[in-house]
Amino acid sequence: MGGAWRRQWLPVPSVGGLRPTADAQRETLFNWLQPQLPGARVLDLYAGTGALGFEAASRGAREVWLVERDARAASQLEANRERLGAVQVHVRRDDVARLLSQPPEGGPFDLVFLDPPFGQERVTPALAALVAQGWLAPGARVYAELESDLDPALVAGPGWDIERERVGGQARGLLLTRSA
Repeated sequence: MGGAWRRQWLPVPSVGGLRPTADAQRETLFNWLQPQLPGARVLDLYAGTGALGFEAASRGAREVWLVERDARAASQLEANRERLGAVQVHVRRDDVARLLSQPPEGGPFDLVFLDPPFGQERVTPALAALVAQGWLAPGARVYAELESDLDPALVAGPGWDIERERVGGQARGLLLTRSA
């Protein structure tokens, strides 16, 4: 992890489908995002290890919500939050589809990490729900991670622009913004 918690290691619970973002992919992503992170409100969906959300907090995000359905993973997120003293990080154990079916509490988010388990086709419906329920602040960005063999334009669908893209191994990372 970079930022204020540089060289901090986050334990990875043994949870089926948990696939932490590769270090090189994460480094590239945060190089893209660094100018937007200070003061940002961040939502990390399918948080897993929380590496993306904790890194955002470490680099100046004012508020970060980690959403994880699995009880073991959510418990580890809470333990990591306590260990790091990350008072701006909040953990919510919830189902992402259920959560996104309603408007956000506390207002929209400036940045959303969307990194669901592969092979379950969850990116496209989540993007639609983020828009439909008002989860995104004006100018918000969404980082979506998906299988490298999927067509990014089809996954994102109409209404989204691919600002940046990186393919590494089996993963394709997309930095998305709403089309004008």
